[in-house]
Amino acid sequence: MLDTGVVQGGPIMAQELNRRRFLKASAQGAAAAGLAGMMGSMHLPSGWATETQQRYDTAESITSLIRDYTAKAASNSLRLDTGEKTWDEPLVGFARGDDPIFEQYKEVIGPFHWTPLEAFQLAFPQPPVKPSELTVISWILPATEAVKADLRKQTTNPSEKWIRARIYGEEFNEELRKFVAAALTKSGHPADPPVFQSKFKTENSQRFGMASSWSERHAAYSAGLGTFGLCDGLITPKGKAMRCGSVIAQIQIPATPRPYKDHHAYCLHYAKGTCGLCTKRCPAGAVTKSGHDKMACMKQCAATAQYAGKQYGLKGYGCGFCQTGVPCESSIPV
Repeated sequence: MLDTGVVQGGPIMAQELNRRRFLKASAQGAAAAGLAGMMGSMHLPSGWATETQQRYDTAESITSLIRDYTAKAASNSLRLDTGEKTWDEPLVGFARGDDPIFEQYKEVIGPFHWTPLEAFQLAFPQPPVKPSELTVISWILPATEAVKADLRKQTTNPSEKWIRARIYGEEFNEELRKFVAAALTKSGHPADPPVFQSKFKTENSQRFGMASSWSERHAAYSAGLGTFGLCDGLITPKGKAMRCGSVIAQIQIPATPRPYKDHHAYCLHYAKGTCGLCTKRCPAGAVTKSGHDKMACMKQCAATAQYAGKQYGLKGYGCGFCQTGVPCESSIPV
């Protein structure tokens, strides 16, 4: 059985959803135009070559594209006077568009969860493509040590750096999705981020509650980048304190091996019956030995949004207690 990796919803997400609606519209317009002008309209890192046609047709070149942009982009920032970055070097993985696991997601999560082909055809309905012609490109953005350390010492209210990482770090992740899709499309491989599609939404999974049309964590799981923990977070080789993103491209890249057979393989609680520290870290008691209470988690996120506004003047939320101060914070603990 696979974990849902659900996306939470509700009023506290209104600002993020409004921004995402704008980005969806931008992505749709770009897809319709072949993303021809997107690269030129973006604020590229200093020294980034745009005058030369770049080829991104191997796992190595695509991985370098994502890592280089993350390293050089000024937008990878906490927006503090110190100039601190939000994300360390990304992990990148690949999954075949015809991997049977995506059909399994329809059975486990719900029929509303897209396969790569379904998501790709929303952006590029013509000409017809086969699932085998597609690749899911997934990445992990690991939080910096400074961001993790800032929250690690907290027990009730989230730290400023963590909140900034959640808000501005995800804005960068959205920018990265657009950049990767544009670069691949310009290189002759049409690509699109599924979460920007206008039909992307959350629905009710009979087994797991609220879930989305396309789960970034499940895409990462499919691409060999990690397995799920007791709190539903994805435990990766660089830990659970991270964000993830993906695009689907019409390109054939060898799949990254999945070095696990169980979707909880990297969690000490499930693998060895030990740990469970994330249950103690959650101020709202939303994580127990029985799993993740999503409604309690949502209320906790609402509380952090209020705190972020009053304490730091920030518009957004950020919790992350279950992602820090635990053995899986920065590595695979098993």
